[in-house]
Amino acid sequence: MSNDVMEGKWKQVKGKLRENWGKLTDDDVEQVDGSNDRLVGMLQEKYGYAKEEAEKQVRKLLDSVS
Repeated sequence: MSNDVMEGKWKQVKGKLRENWGKLTDDDVEQVDGSNDRLVGMLQEKYGYAKEEAEKQVRKLLDSVS
């Protein structure tokens, strides 16, 4: 998923991040700031996901806000 797609859906995604991943703080969400790579990295850090799993979870979230 490209950063352009993530940035385009950021306002919608932002509201769902904390619903799906309660370990993410408001500061974490602000650090992501629409960046797919940052979100993947944050999920790896907070949840211990492998990169592929984090990317899969992000794709699933983006598909749900389409």
